[in-house]
Amino acid sequence: MPEVKSILREVLPKQGQLYMEDVPTMVLCKPKLLPLKSVTLEKLEKMQMEAQQAVKQQELAMKEQGEQMPS
Repeated sequence: MPEVKSILREVLPKQGQLYMEDVPTMVLCKPKLLPLKSVTLEKLEKMQMEAQQAVKQQELAMKEQGEQMPS
C-alpha cells in the first residue's frame, strides 16, 4: 500500500495569544531496593545481643564464684 503523505504547514499567529497544552506523561524509573532491616533496627539488635552476652557472662561468673566458696 503506498504511503499517503499529507502536507500540513505550521501556522503561527503574528498577533494574539498562542495556547499550548502540555499533558504530563508518566516516566518510569528503576525500582529502588529497600533494605529489609533499617540501620537503626540493626543497631538496636546488635546492642540487645551484646547486652544478653554480658548478662550470660555475669551469670557464669556468679556460678563460678558460688562453686568456689563452699570449698
